[in-house]
Amino acid sequence: MTKIYEASEKAALDNVSFRIDKGDFVFLIGATGAGKTTAARLILREDTPTCGEIIVNGKNTGKLRRRELPYYRRKIGMVFQDYRLLPYKTVFENVAFAMEAVGEPRRNIEHKVPQILSLVGLGNKAESHIEQLSGGEQQRTAMARAMANNPPILIADEPTGNLDPASAWEVMHLLERFNRLGTTVLVVTHARDLVNKMGRRIIELENGVLVRDERNSDYDGARRRNG
Repeated sequence: MTKIYEASEKAALDNVSFRIDKGDFVFLIGATGAGKTTAARLILREDTPTCGEIIVNGKNTGKLRRRELPYYRRKIGMVFQDYRLLPYKTVFENVAFAMEAVGEPRRNIEHKVPQILSLVGLGNKAESHIEQLSGGEQQRTAMARAMANNPPILIADEPTGNLDPASAWEVMHLLERFNRLGTTVLVVTHARDLVNKMGRRIIELENGVLVRDERNSDYDGARRRNG
């Protein structure tokens, strides 16, 4: 059971409980204000619940000490809608930065970054600066950075929100590829069409309450049920 309150004392999440197993691919959906971003922040340990527990990789996040948080977060890749790339660095440098932050030897970085960029279709963009990239290329750079340290969990918060349909599909296919490689993927999204076509597990929140948890489902099913 999880409960967390906003400043207004209205529960942002109330009695929400779900389990995501290793290797799952899950969409977290719901209207604006439903509690999706709060759920992601709880998993990242950027928030803590008022009551209840958040267990990730066997660890109770509420009991993590401050000095343990950087090590905990290294095991979770995060992709944001606004990319959060370093504009003064190249594509290579943006991805390398994530590895430098955890003390990866330079030799390993030089070897691994080109492999990651090739995986996301940016092998020929390593020396490009961020302002030279399209929105889709920037998002793929962000995904490469999130996966640079092989995290077992990847959270993507509205990863297609700023993209055209073709670029959005490229991003979803990449998330599927990461999932096939063994990464557990949680996608927070409003993208109805993408969710419907993917046919994956859906966890739906409504006003901070869990209203649906179904496998092989779609966004439209929620819409029909709610009239």
